[in-house]
Amino acid sequence: MSSVSISDLLKLPVAERIRLVEALWDSIAAVPESVELTPELRRELDMRWEAYERDASPGEAWSDVRARVLRVG
Repeated sequence: MSSVSISDLLKLPVAERIRLVEALWDSIAAVPESVELTPELRRELDMRWEAYERDASPGEAWSDVRARVLRVG
């Protein structure tokens, strides 16, 4: 594999950098067991999961959230 510097990557157009990030993320997500969780992160995830289970409401529709954010911005 050839080596690519960060400065070379930053020269790529934004759309290409986004595709690269997506490909990297997909490669990580394909093997979730390889991501090590710190005890602190595990506690945070457990806490959030428990909060979700207590109130599993679907939240707001994306269209409503988007409209609200665009009004504020």
